Amino acid sequence: MGKIQKKTSLDEFYQQISDAMGKEIYTFLPPDITKEIGHFNVFDIAETMQETKVSKRMPYNRRMYYKISVINGRNRAEYADKSFDIARNALLFATPKVPYHWIPQDVDQSGFFCVFTEDFLIKSKTGVVLDDLPIFQSGAYPIFEITDIQREEVFSIFQKIQKELHSDYAYKYDLIRNYVLELIHYGQKLQPSMESNQNHNAAARVTSLFVELLERQFPIESPQQRLRLKSAKDYADQLSVHVNHLNKVLKESVGKTTTELISNRVAQEAKLLLKQTDWNVSEIAFSLGFEELAHFSNFFKKHTQLTPLAFRS
Repeated sequence: MGKIQKKTSLDEFYQQISDAMGKEIYTFLPPDITKEIGHFNVFDIAETMQETKVSKRMPYNRRMYYKISVINGRNRAEYADKSFDIARNALLFATPKVPYHWIPQDVDQSGFFCVFTEDFLIKSKTGVVLDDLPIFQSGAYPIFEITDIQREEVFSIFQKIQKELHSDYAYKYDLIRNYVLELIHYGQKLQPSMESNQNHNAAARVTSLFVELLERQFPIESPQQRLRLKSAKDYADQLSVHVNHLNKVLKESVGKTTTELISNRVAQEAKLLLKQTDWNVSEIAFSLGFEELAHFSNFFKKHTQLTPLAFRS
């Protein structure tokens, strides 16, 4: 879980593959791809995993690109507050908005995945906006368990994409966009066929991820450093859960609301900074996310019954 705030870019994605396979990055890039048409690529899962000899576990992070995968094998997908067990075949749609774990449950995995940027599809004449599509909505869990027949149908679309990608057809990327849209619409017509595991494990995962996010912001090491996440909604958005759900989980698991936990940790850091640094109170207030010194003083007094200067002395 240590990578929740990590954002994997396409450059990092290709660097990881390059390092694992010992090949130059350019050998993995599709022919004739240019920045003007956005980015797109497709991979064979079994071939990639076999050649890289690396763990098949997908780390829990935010990918700065979209991804569609069809996978044959037993797997588990873990989001912040839900997990899904896949017995055989899965069709997965990943968006930069929602981090997740993908954990294979056996060594035999096959299928395909494609990665692409939003501007790749924006170039289509449909003018599609990915985040307007139901399957890429924030808070959605677009993972579907599919039958063997459905798997072969999706495999067929990916095989057409692979064939076209390496062709000399001048308009191949226009055709590939249509295939990608076909995959998206295929997924949107499906209904989730499995029940999510809404149990103690899911609540424990949300709590653990929240605590990790909170602690990652500390210690404050310079007056220029500022808290990035300050409100309950900031944390809920980062975890891709509703703020009310986050509050409910934390209240049930640790007996405090999100705001209480954030405030207590900020107050603790304020005490440390007042005692262990020579920063002035305004600098401490700024680093802890307070726009006004008076707001910080009121906050600190509420938690300690002392003003910041009185506590420091």
